[in-house]
Amino acid sequence: MLRLLPILVLALVPLRSAAMDLAATRAAIDARISQPRFAAARWGIAVVSLDSGRTLYTHDADKLFQPASTAKLYTAALVLNGMDAGYRIPTRVLGAAPDRHGRVSGPLVLYGMGDPSLGTDPSTADWAGSLAGQLATAGVRRVRGDLVADASYFAGPSIGSGWEASDLLAGFAAPASALSVDENQVRLTVTPAARTGQPATLAFDPAIAAMPLAGGLLTAPADTPGDVNFFRAPGGQRLEAFGSVPVLSSPRSYRLAMPDPAQVAGNALLQALRSRGIVVDGRLRTVHWPRQTARRTNMSVLAQVESPPLATLLREGLKRSQNLYLQNLLQLAGTRAHATAVDDPAAPAGFLGAADWGIHALRQLLDRIGILPSASLIGEGTGLSRRDLSTPGALARLLVFLANGPDAAAVRDMLPVAGVDGTLAWRMRGTAAAGNVHAKTGSMTYVNGLAGYVTSAAGEHLAFAILLNDYDPPDGTSASADVDAVAILLARLDEKSM
Repeated sequence: MLRLLPILVLALVPLRSAAMDLAATRAAIDARISQPRFAAARWGIAVVSLDSGRTLYTHDADKLFQPASTAKLYTAALVLNGMDAGYRIPTRVLGAAPDRHGRVSGPLVLYGMGDPSLGTDPSTADWAGSLAGQLATAGVRRVRGDLVADASYFAGPSIGSGWEASDLLAGFAAPASALSVDENQVRLTVTPAARTGQPATLAFDPAIAAMPLAGGLLTAPADTPGDVNFFRAPGGQRLEAFGSVPVLSSPRSYRLAMPDPAQVAGNALLQALRSRGIVVDGRLRTVHWPRQTARRTNMSVLAQVESPPLATLLREGLKRSQNLYLQNLLQLAGTRAHATAVDDPAAPAGFLGAADWGIHALRQLLDRIGILPSASLIGEGTGLSRRDLSTPGALARLLVFLANGPDAAAVRDMLPVAGVDGTLAWRMRGTAAAGNVHAKTGSMTYVNGLAGYVTSAAGEHLAFAILLNDYDPPDGTSASADVDAVAILLARLDEKSM
């Protein structure tokens, strides 16, 4: 289906059609969004020139809309304006120094500090082996205590405010965690049996992330449709599987959220320690907020791996619209904000979790930019929550702020490029927007959006936010193609606003 989108866009806005002046462009946008099929939907659009500062087009730009993943731009702005873009997030092994016989007295603590890329980025693909190797090099031979997988660095719940319970099994809603691994997702592959009536095979990858299974999937006759269903109660570990899969059909894989990433990370390190001949006398334990491991004064950093720089994590998170990356980075920014507010008499009173502190810091940033609180009601870092609201005007103003800042070039590079990469790789190909539009996508049921930058045919640099809410596209049409069509019209604009 994705490969058909460029064809749809070409049909809507031909590349070879004549360039358009500002009045014609405004009229074309008005005509498009006022089609009868949008009668029950809501469009919000804001277009601002980065060169002249003029507003070129608005439609309900000061009304609140669900932004979906275009809300990730707010988190990106917070990280770039409150943290060092070159900072690398450590994952550490803490413990007492080994004695002359290589024995560590007391627990060995695998301490996560928020790296969302552990085990996924090439630099940390063998993170467990690297940590075990460092311990072996330091002379560690035996741990006289437990191995503790500690995810307590982030205070507060592991899911974002407003995330829906029905999403929490899916990989895109994996829990945020200070001790994340493999993007907190596990692949489950379903393979039909050789004969009808036999149970299908369910295999987890990695195997150490396997969940307790209940129920099962039967192999059905070849002429029956597949009916694969999974359920895990929020906060639970057990996965219920039920339904059927046709005999002789190809294996199908599903990305599911890990219920406890820290447990998986701890098991991975435990295996790596054993492979290096390091014996752990105790058991594997996990620690999550609100509990914390007692920090003993004789504990030191025995081994450490580091993430790529924050700028690289942001780029990966924005290009792929990876929710875990942005939610972890929001909590990292919040943890830093909390630490610096200890002596601030104006700091919020009472308990705030790491994500709440991140939102507090975001609100302060938006105040400095001049975005009113009523124009940006963001409560988590990803846009996955339907309680997140933003006006298109606020998004456009945020983009102008980023474009005028020291990280302007980096921000453009972080965003998906139309027809080239990320979530825009297959969109707007063969149009004036291809290779030109750098924008964050956003989509969920009945919501579609695009916010970013485009250079017009006249050479003017524009920031835009296009949000389409409350829209169920008819069969054969695509909401993303409708949103893209507006961006293509901006790319074809052949009149400067100056």
